Amino acid sequence: MAEYNKERRWQVPNKRAKNYADERKAKVHQRGQKEGKELTDFEAGLRSGYLQCQSDHAGLYRYRSAMEAGYSKPDAKKFSREKGTKLKGGKK
Repeated sequence: MAEYNKERRWQVPNKRAKNYADERKAKVHQRGQKEGKELTDFEAGLRSGYLQCQSDHAGLYRYRSAMEAGYSKPDAKKFSREKGTKLKGGKK
């Protein structure tokens, strides 16, 4: 697996939707490397389609599963961002 692709970047889905809606209204990037630059038509389309939802839902599911298994919040967050790992016994 490529070095840059080892960690899943996810947000709570309704937070991403709110951020994307704010960016579309302003027609400007509001965070990240392109902050302050105008959105292209393609980027505006991505924000209207919420194409990141699969990763967001997977990350949230993994976080909740880890919390139910007894992981601490920092450990559950770390687990939810890892790709290709399975949930092991809970840590109390």
